[in-house]
Amino acid sequence: HVQLVESGGGLVQAGGSLRLSCAAAGRTFSYYDMGWYRQALGKGREFVATITYNGGSSDYADSVKGRFTISRNNAKNTVYRQMNSLKPEDTAMYYCNAGRAGVVYWGQGTQVTVSS
Repeated sequence: HVQLVESGGGLVQAGGSLRLSCAAAGRTFSYYDMGWYRQALGKGREFVATITYNGGSSDYADSVKGRFTISRNNAKNTVYRQMNSLKPEDTAMYYCNAGRAGVVYWGQGTQVTVSS
């Protein structure tokens, strides 16, 4: 079992930056591919970014490519997402997840609000 806790959300002006963190409890963090998803009010949850268990590969939604960067530090059991050039449409609750062999764990989410 993996417990995930997101942090780093908040209110920022359009064009600003935020860095989200997702800390994992458990000794097997390095076995899991990690991802970030978001859910805006009244909408479904959508994929944002993912990174493989060893950090060797990452992928992004087209809407955030070039603005968001996902990274991880397996020694600290933490995955990060640097968000630059934020837009009002990035406003959402952001969730991290950990996946391996079809099993997925989710965090509780952290709110990001971008004002215009």
